[in-house]
Amino acid sequence: MSPQQTIATNTANSEKHTTLEAAIAAADLEEVLSAEGPFTVFAPSDIAFEKLSNEKIIELLQPQNKKNLKTLITYHMVAGNFSASKILKAMCRGKGSASFTTVQGDKLVATMSGIDIVLTDSNGNTAKITTADSLQSNGVIHEIDSVFLPGKP
Repeated sequence: MSPQQTIATNTANSEKHTTLEAAIAAADLEEVLSAEGPFTVFAPSDIAFEKLSNEKIIELLQPQNKKNLKTLITYHMVAGNFSASKILKAMCRGKGSASFTTVQGDKLVATMSGIDIVLTDSNGNTAKITTADSLQSNGVIHEIDSVFLPGKP
């Protein structure tokens, strides 16, 4: 990923985020993720999307589900530029945890598990940051190993 490019451009060019790129396109969020930002995106890799059924992925990418897909993508975005070190500092101030409000409006809580930063959504689902601090011209991407599905557990 090139730090001179936007989140939208780098995601589109990434071989590890083809499903996420398809979701961003289907949700019409390329313009938002090309904007100045800054944004922090907790980006599920293709391996993370493979944890969902093919039927679920196909369902999400259907045009009639655009609103749900937009909600899903914005559930993985936080306004602001939060590097791993900023997340860790926030956890230190929070005595081991830090809460971040997603663009969708829900909370993600960051904690440590060994040497890993783990995010937990409001439904109790977790994702580990597998690759941190991919700098972008309009923010930062942290690759995660699971997809958060917003809504009731």
